[in-house]
Amino acid sequence: MTTPVAPVARAAPDSSVAASAVAAHSDVPPTRGYVTALMFAATALTWGSSYLMMKYALVGISAGQVAVGRILLGALTLIAIMTITRRPWPRSRALWGHLTVVGIFQGIVPFSLFAWAGHYLPTGLSAILNGATPMFTALFTAIAVPAAALRGRQWFGIGLGAIGVMIVMGLWGVITDPAFGDSLVAQLAVIGATISYGVGFTYLRRMVTGRYRCDAVTLASVQVTMGAVAALAVSPVIAWGPMNLTPSVVASMLVLGCIGTGVAFTWNMRVVMTWGPVAASTVTYLQPVVGVGLGMLVLGETFAWYQGLGAVVVIAGVFLTQRPVRVR
Repeated sequence: MTTPVAPVARAAPDSSVAASAVAAHSDVPPTRGYVTALMFAATALTWGSSYLMMKYALVGISAGQVAVGRILLGALTLIAIMTITRRPWPRSRALWGHLTVVGIFQGIVPFSLFAWAGHYLPTGLSAILNGATPMFTALFTAIAVPAAALRGRQWFGIGLGAIGVMIVMGLWGVITDPAFGDSLVAQLAVIGATISYGVGFTYLRRMVTGRYRCDAVTLASVQVTMGAVAALAVSPVIAWGPMNLTPSVVASMLVLGCIGTGVAFTWNMRVVMTWGPVAASTVTYLQPVVGVGLGMLVLGETFAWYQGLGAVVVIAGVFLTQRPVRVR
Protein backbone atom coordinates (compact mmCIF):
# COMPACT_ATOMS: atom_id res chain seq x y z
CA MET A 1 0.00 0.00 0.00
CA THR A 2 8.69 -3.93 3.04
CA THR A 3 15.85 -6.64 6.02
CA PRO A 4 13.33 -3.74 7.32
CA VAL A 5 14.61 -0.56 8.96
CA ALA A 6 13.41 1.46 11.93
CA PRO A 7 11.85 4.31 9.94
CA VAL A 8 9.20 1.92 8.57
CA ALA A 9 6.82 2.83 11.37
CA ARG A 10 6.87 6.46 10.35
CA ALA A 11 6.67 6.08 6.61
CA ALA A 12 3.65 7.02 4.48
CA PRO A 13 0.62 4.56 4.70
CA ASP A 14 1.03 3.15 1.26
CA SER A 15 4.89 3.10 1.48
CA SER A 16 5.37 1.07 4.66
CA VAL A 17 6.51 -2.14 3.02
CA ALA A 18 8.83 -0.45 0.58
CA ALA A 19 10.51 1.67 3.23
CA SER A 20 11.70 -1.37 5.13
CA ALA A 21 13.76 -2.83 2.31
CA VAL A 22 16.80 -0.59 2.66
CA ALA A 23 18.87 -2.92 4.78
CA ALA A 24 17.88 -6.04 2.83
CA HIS A 25 18.69 -4.74 -0.64
CA SER A 26 21.75 -2.58 -0.18
CA ASP A 27 23.11 -4.13 -3.38
CA VAL A 28 20.49 -2.54 -5.60
CA PRO A 29 22.19 -0.80 -8.53
CA PRO A 30 22.31 2.98 -8.35
CA THR A 31 19.51 4.95 -9.96
CA ARG A 32 20.01 8.16 -11.88
CA GLY A 33 18.90 11.25 -9.98
CA TYR A 34 16.21 12.32 -12.41
CA VAL A 35 14.78 8.78 -12.54
CA THR A 36 14.48 8.73 -8.75
CA ALA A 37 12.77 12.12 -8.83
CA LEU A 38 10.31 10.83 -11.43
CA MET A 39 9.55 7.79 -9.26
CA PHE A 40 9.00 10.02 -6.25
CA ALA A 41 6.65 12.29 -8.22
CA ALA A 42 4.81 9.30 -9.67
CA THR A 43 4.30 7.84 -6.18
CA ALA A 44 2.94 11.10 -4.80
CA LEU A 45 0.63 11.52 -7.80
CA THR A 46 -0.62 7.93 -7.63
CA TRP A 47 -1.34 7.89 -3.90
CA GLY A 48 -2.67 11.45 -3.91
CA SER A 49 -5.05 10.64 -6.76
CA SER A 50 -6.43 7.53 -5.03
CA TYR A 51 -9.19 9.62 -3.44
CA LEU A 52 -10.30 10.84 -6.86
CA MET A 53 -10.19 7.28 -8.21
CA MET A 54 -12.44 6.15 -5.36
CA LYS A 55 -14.92 8.91 -6.25
CA TYR A 56 -15.16 7.62 -9.82
CA ALA A 57 -15.37 3.99 -8.73
CA LEU A 58 -18.16 4.70 -6.25
CA VAL A 59 -20.39 5.80 -9.13
CA GLY A 60 -20.83 2.18 -10.20
CA ILE A 61 -19.90 0.00 -7.22
CA SER A 62 -20.28 0.08 -3.46
CA ALA A 63 -17.66 1.14 -0.92
CA GLY A 64 -17.07 -2.46 0.11
CA GLN A 65 -16.61 -3.52 -3.50
CA VAL A 66 -14.08 -0.73 -4.00
CA ALA A 67 -12.11 -1.88 -0.94
CA VAL A 68 -12.15 -5.58 -1.85
CA GLY A 69 -11.49 -4.98 -5.55
CA ARG A 70 -8.62 -2.64 -4.82
CA ILE A 71 -6.72 -5.05 -2.63
CA LEU A 72 -7.42 -8.03 -4.93
CA LEU A 73 -6.03 -6.17 -7.93
CA GLY A 74 -3.02 -5.09 -5.91
CA ALA A 75 -2.36 -8.68 -4.82
CA LEU A 76 -2.64 -10.01 -8.38
CA THR A 77 -0.24 -7.32 -9.57
CA LEU A 78 2.36 -8.10 -6.91
CA ILE A 79 2.01 -11.85 -7.46
CA ALA A 80 2.68 -11.23 -11.15
CA ILE A 81 5.77 -9.19 -10.25
CA MET A 82 6.97 -11.99 -7.96
CA THR A 83 6.50 -14.51 -10.78
CA ILE A 84 8.16 -12.42 -13.48
CA THR A 85 11.16 -11.57 -11.29
CA ARG A 86 11.35 -15.19 -9.99
CA ARG A 87 11.46 -14.14 -6.35
CA PRO A 88 11.01 -16.98 -3.84
CA TRP A 89 8.13 -16.74 -1.41
CA PRO A 90 9.18 -16.79 2.28
CA ARG A 91 8.79 -20.09 4.11
CA SER A 92 8.38 -18.76 7.64
CA ARG A 93 4.84 -19.36 8.90
CA ALA A 94 5.38 -16.74 11.60
CA LEU A 95 6.22 -14.13 8.95
CA TRP A 96 3.08 -14.99 6.99
CA GLY A 97 1.03 -14.67 10.17
CA HIS A 98 2.53 -11.30 11.11
CA LEU A 99 2.05 -9.91 7.62
CA THR A 100 -1.55 -11.13 7.65
CA VAL A 101 -2.17 -8.87 10.64
CA VAL A 102 -0.42 -6.00 8.87
CA GLY A 103 -2.41 -6.69 5.71
CA ILE A 104 -5.68 -6.39 7.61
CA PHE A 105 -4.81 -3.15 9.38
CA GLN A 106 -3.20 -1.61 6.30
CA GLY A 107 -5.58 -3.11 3.79
CA ILE A 108 -9.21 -4.04 4.12
CA VAL A 109 -9.93 -1.95 7.25
CA PRO A 110 -8.64 1.46 6.04
CA PHE A 111 -9.64 0.81 2.43
CA SER A 112 -13.23 0.15 3.51
CA LEU A 113 -13.36 3.24 5.73
CA PHE A 114 -11.85 5.50 3.06
CA ALA A 115 -14.22 4.18 0.40
CA TRP A 116 -17.29 4.63 2.61
CA ALA A 117 -16.23 8.14 3.59
CA GLY A 118 -15.76 8.93 -0.09
CA HIS A 119 -19.55 8.98 -0.46
CA TYR A 120 -19.77 12.02 1.82
CA LEU A 121 -16.42 13.85 1.80
CA PRO A 122 -14.54 15.85 -0.84
CA THR A 123 -11.41 14.11 -2.09
CA GLY A 124 -9.20 16.91 -0.80
CA LEU A 125 -10.57 16.66 2.74
CA SER A 126 -9.95 12.91 2.83
CA ALA A 127 -6.38 13.48 1.66
CA ILE A 128 -5.77 16.11 4.34
CA LEU A 129 -7.16 13.98 7.15
CA ASN A 130 -4.97 11.10 5.99
CA GLY A 131 -2.00 13.30 6.87
CA ALA A 132 -2.59 12.42 10.53
CA THR A 133 -1.28 8.88 9.96
CA PRO A 134 2.35 9.58 10.97
CA MET A 135 1.21 11.05 14.29
CA PHE A 136 -0.79 7.95 15.24
CA THR A 137 2.12 5.81 14.07
CA ALA A 138 4.55 7.71 16.30
CA LEU A 139 2.17 7.44 19.26
CA PHE A 140 1.51 3.70 18.93
CA THR A 141 5.16 2.97 18.25
CA ALA A 142 6.20 4.81 21.41
CA ILE A 143 3.78 2.61 23.39
CA ALA A 144 4.73 -0.70 21.77
CA VAL A 145 8.46 -0.15 21.23
CA PRO A 146 10.26 1.16 24.36
CA ALA A 147 13.31 2.16 22.31
CA ALA A 148 11.10 4.54 20.33
CA ALA A 149 9.89 6.56 23.33
CA LEU A 150 8.70 10.03 22.36
CA ARG A 151 10.46 13.20 23.42
CA GLY A 152 8.80 16.39 24.59
CA ARG A 153 8.91 17.95 21.13
CA GLN A 154 7.21 14.88 19.64
CA TRP A 155 4.45 14.85 22.26
CA PHE A 156 3.86 18.51 21.43
CA GLY A 157 3.70 17.58 17.74
CA ILE A 158 1.04 14.94 18.42
CA GLY A 159 -1.05 17.44 20.36
CA LEU A 160 -0.61 20.07 17.67
CA GLY A 161 -1.58 17.58 14.98
CA ALA A 162 -4.73 16.65 16.90
CA ILE A 163 -5.67 20.34 17.04
CA GLY A 164 -5.04 20.60 13.30
CA VAL A 165 -7.32 17.65 12.59
CA MET A 166 -10.09 19.27 14.64
CA ILE A 167 -9.62 22.50 12.66
CA VAL A 168 -9.85 20.64 9.36
CA MET A 169 -13.02 18.92 10.55
CA GLY A 170 -14.48 22.27 11.63
CA LEU A 171 -15.84 20.91 14.90
CA TRP A 172 -17.41 24.27 15.73
CA GLY A 173 -19.83 23.51 12.88
CA VAL A 174 -21.65 21.10 15.20
CA ILE A 175 -23.15 24.12 16.91
CA THR A 176 -24.05 26.14 13.81
CA ASP A 177 -24.95 23.49 11.21
CA PRO A 178 -27.59 20.84 12.00
CA ALA A 179 -26.45 18.75 9.04
CA PHE A 180 -22.82 18.70 10.10
CA GLY A 181 -23.34 15.43 11.95
CA ASP A 182 -23.45 13.45 8.68
CA SER A 183 -20.11 14.81 7.56
CA LEU A 184 -18.62 14.39 11.02
CA VAL A 185 -19.23 10.63 10.98
CA ALA A 186 -17.50 10.34 7.60
CA GLN A 187 -14.54 12.39 8.84
CA LEU A 188 -14.28 10.19 11.91
CA ALA A 189 -14.23 7.18 9.57
CA VAL A 190 -11.17 8.63 7.83
CA ILE A 191 -9.53 9.23 11.21
CA GLY A 192 -10.32 5.60 12.04
CA ALA A 193 -8.53 4.58 8.83
CA THR A 194 -5.44 6.58 9.82
CA ILE A 195 -5.49 4.91 13.25
CA SER A 196 -5.66 1.52 11.53
CA TYR A 197 -2.64 2.47 9.43
CA GLY A 198 -0.82 3.50 12.59
CA VAL A 199 -1.56 0.14 14.23
CA GLY A 200 -0.34 -1.67 11.13
CA PHE A 201 2.90 0.32 10.98
CA THR A 202 3.55 -0.28 14.67
CA TYR A 203 2.91 -4.02 14.37
CA LEU A 204 5.24 -4.16 11.38
CA ARG A 205 7.94 -2.37 13.36
CA ARG A 206 7.44 -4.56 16.42
CA MET A 207 7.07 -8.02 14.86
CA VAL A 208 8.77 -7.88 11.44
CA THR A 209 11.45 -5.18 11.40
CA GLY A 210 14.94 -6.64 11.78
CA ARG A 211 13.70 -10.22 12.16
CA TYR A 212 13.37 -11.43 8.57
CA ARG A 213 15.69 -11.02 5.59
CA CYS A 214 13.28 -10.35 2.75
CA ASP A 215 13.22 -7.55 0.22
CA ALA A 216 10.46 -4.99 -0.16
CA VAL A 217 8.68 -6.63 -3.08
CA THR A 218 8.50 -9.98 -1.29
CA LEU A 219 7.16 -8.52 1.96
CA ALA A 220 4.71 -6.31 0.08
CA SER A 221 3.46 -9.29 -1.91
CA VAL A 222 2.85 -11.39 1.20
CA GLN A 223 1.19 -8.51 3.03
CA VAL A 224 -1.17 -7.55 0.21
CA THR A 225 -1.90 -11.19 -0.70
CA MET A 226 -2.91 -12.06 2.84
CA GLY A 227 -4.88 -8.83 3.03
CA ALA A 228 -6.69 -9.99 -0.09
CA VAL A 229 -7.48 -13.33 1.57
CA ALA A 230 -8.98 -11.45 4.52
CA ALA A 231 -10.91 -9.24 2.10
CA LEU A 232 -12.38 -12.26 0.34
CA ALA A 233 -13.42 -13.70 3.70
CA VAL A 234 -15.51 -10.63 4.56
CA SER A 235 -16.64 -9.83 1.01
CA PRO A 236 -20.03 -11.57 1.39
CA VAL A 237 -20.79 -9.08 4.16
CA ILE A 238 -19.27 -5.82 2.89
CA ALA A 239 -19.11 -6.27 -0.89
CA TRP A 240 -22.58 -7.49 -1.79
CA GLY A 241 -24.90 -5.64 -4.14
CA PRO A 242 -25.24 -4.82 -7.85
CA MET A 243 -22.40 -3.38 -9.91
CA ASN A 244 -22.39 -1.05 -12.90
CA LEU A 245 -18.97 -1.60 -14.45
CA THR A 246 -18.72 1.35 -16.81
CA PRO A 247 -15.39 2.09 -18.52
CA SER A 248 -14.61 4.87 -16.04
CA VAL A 249 -15.33 2.61 -13.07
CA VAL A 250 -13.11 -0.16 -14.43
CA ALA A 251 -10.31 2.27 -15.31
CA SER A 252 -10.38 3.90 -11.88
CA MET A 253 -10.24 0.51 -10.16
CA LEU A 254 -7.29 -0.60 -12.29
CA VAL A 255 -5.41 2.56 -11.37
CA LEU A 256 -6.40 2.27 -7.71
CA GLY A 257 -5.59 -1.43 -7.41
CA CYS A 258 -2.87 -2.39 -9.89
CA ILE A 259 -0.87 0.83 -9.69
CA GLY A 260 -1.78 2.39 -6.34
CA THR A 261 -1.85 -0.84 -4.31
CA GLY A 262 0.76 -2.67 -6.38
CA VAL A 263 3.29 -0.97 -8.65
CA ALA A 264 3.65 2.20 -6.56
CA PHE A 265 5.19 0.12 -3.76
CA THR A 266 8.11 -0.73 -6.05
CA TRP A 267 8.55 2.91 -7.05
CA ASN A 268 8.74 3.99 -3.46
CA MET A 269 11.17 1.17 -2.66
CA ARG A 270 13.65 2.52 -5.22
CA VAL A 271 13.24 6.05 -3.86
CA VAL A 272 13.96 4.81 -0.32
CA MET A 273 17.07 2.98 -1.48
CA THR A 274 18.39 6.00 -3.36
CA TRP A 275 17.39 8.94 -1.17
CA GLY A 276 16.94 7.20 2.18
CA PRO A 277 13.75 6.64 4.21
CA VAL A 278 13.56 10.14 5.67
CA ALA A 279 13.51 11.91 2.30
CA ALA A 280 11.23 9.28 0.79
CA SER A 281 8.68 9.64 3.59
CA THR A 282 8.02 13.26 2.57
CA VAL A 283 5.70 11.82 -0.08
CA THR A 284 3.13 11.87 2.74
CA TYR A 285 3.12 15.65 2.67
CA LEU A 286 2.49 15.79 -1.09
CA GLN A 287 -0.58 13.57 -1.07
CA PRO A 288 -2.93 16.24 0.34
CA VAL A 289 -1.64 18.71 -2.27
CA VAL A 290 -2.43 16.26 -5.07
CA GLY A 291 -5.76 15.25 -3.54
CA VAL A 292 -6.95 18.82 -3.01
CA GLY A 293 -5.71 19.96 -6.42
CA LEU A 294 -7.41 17.13 -8.31
CA GLY A 295 -10.61 17.58 -6.35
CA MET A 296 -10.77 21.25 -7.28
CA LEU A 297 -9.69 20.84 -10.93
CA VAL A 298 -11.60 17.68 -11.86
CA LEU A 299 -14.62 17.64 -9.54
CA GLY A 300 -14.99 21.37 -8.89
CA GLU A 301 -14.80 20.90 -5.13
CA THR A 302 -14.54 23.91 -2.86
CA PHE A 303 -11.81 24.41 -0.29
CA ALA A 304 -12.66 26.21 2.95
CA TRP A 305 -10.09 28.51 4.55
CA TYR A 306 -10.08 26.58 7.82
CA GLN A 307 -9.25 23.36 5.97
CA GLY A 308 -6.09 24.98 4.61
CA LEU A 309 -5.21 26.33 8.06
CA GLY A 310 -5.83 22.94 9.65
CA ALA A 311 -3.70 21.24 6.98
CA VAL A 312 -0.76 23.52 7.83
CA VAL A 313 -1.17 22.75 11.53
CA VAL A 314 -1.38 18.99 10.86
CA ILE A 315 1.77 19.07 8.71
CA ALA A 316 3.59 21.08 11.40
CA GLY A 317 2.58 18.48 13.96
CA VAL A 318 3.76 15.67 11.70
CA PHE A 319 7.16 17.32 11.27
CA LEU A 320 7.51 17.71 15.03
CA THR A 321 6.72 14.04 15.65
CA GLN A 322 9.54 12.90 13.36
CA ARG A 323 12.94 12.30 14.90
CA PRO A 324 16.25 12.49 13.01
CA VAL A 325 17.24 9.11 11.59
CA ARG A 326 20.77 8.04 10.70
CA VAL A 327 20.95 6.26 7.36
CA ARG A 328 23.93 4.19 6.26
